[in-house]
Amino acid sequence: MKIYLVTGGAGFIGSNFIKYMFKKYKHIKIINVDKLTYAGNLENLKEVKNHPHYKFIKADICDKKAIENIFKANDIDYVINFAAESHVDRSIKDPSIFAKTNVLGTVNLLNCAKAAWETNNGFKLGKKFLQVSTDEVYGSLENTGYFTETSPLDPHSPYASSKASADLMIKAYFDTYKMPVNVTRCSNNYGPYQFPEKLIPLMIYNCLNKKILPVYGDGLNIRDWLYVIDHCKAIDLVIENGKLGEIYNIGGHNERTNIYIVKTIIQYIKKNVDPTITENLIKFVEDRKGHDRRYAIDPTKIRNELGWKPKTSFEEGIKKTIQWYLENNTWLDNITSKEYQDAYNKMYGN
Repeated sequence: MKIYLVTGGAGFIGSNFIKYMFKKYKHIKIINVDKLTYAGNLENLKEVKNHPHYKFIKADICDKKAIENIFKANDIDYVINFAAESHVDRSIKDPSIFAKTNVLGTVNLLNCAKAAWETNNGFKLGKKFLQVSTDEVYGSLENTGYFTETSPLDPHSPYASSKASADLMIKAYFDTYKMPVNVTRCSNNYGPYQFPEKLIPLMIYNCLNKKILPVYGDGLNIRDWLYVIDHCKAIDLVIENGKLGEIYNIGGHNERTNIYIVKTIIQYIKKNVDPTITENLIKFVEDRKGHDRRYAIDPTKIRNELGWKPKTSFEEGIKKTIQWYLENNTWLDNITSKEYQDAYNKMYGN
């Protein structure tokens, strides 16, 4: 039975990944390590909390002793590191937290895995450390072109810089120690259980509550949108078949402007929920510092080497996502705590 150590598994992508893996595989064990900060929510995993092969451990990936004890108690086969501070706005407010968790936390995980897996002749067979990264490490694109795995790193925000730094540490452990690693870099994810500080759930939540919809700048920043389950499928493929030491870009080929996303959500909710919702709720606010204009990923490598391609069109995925939030109002209300409201007001004003 393969044992997966999933860090940050109570977050958006991590929780979707854990549930996807249990649906696909019967004979695996998953240990979920999460610090349970504001964006970590065990309610995301209520379907699997009693699964006989699932275990949750509350711990910080920066805690050397806690992570060492997990490796000592379990013969871990795979580490999938989702754990990260991930909101750009928060990184602008306090970069130090991002450096600690995203860089030093990753190094601590690497050291603990290395100590458990390394032998006199290299590393035990069948082990792998997968770092889940982001296309934001590449910086910003103009109106044409795509990020490839060989695009230079040019991060612009403290968040992106911390993720790029972690990626370089992963590369260093492969080059120096021949540690079995992969890095995946994904485009913007969306889907169920995403914390409502991110664009899509934020706009859904505000629409439902008839609140102002804050849009940065002119709203024409472009992102490539990837449905979260398509991302989970790609990660699974890289774990199983990815060539050691390689980077794999995972993109949805679904480029949309931010304002298009917002108007799409308004139209859906106006048609299906509340006909009084209009675009008058949109308010353009001061642009984010260092706001990248466009991201777009070329997923040719993962398609050619591993046979992956996204199956969910944006039109299908956004409807499924909005409908999930409509059907899970209680989850949305519970997660929008006072801490969330305070942070929201700092970001966008009252």
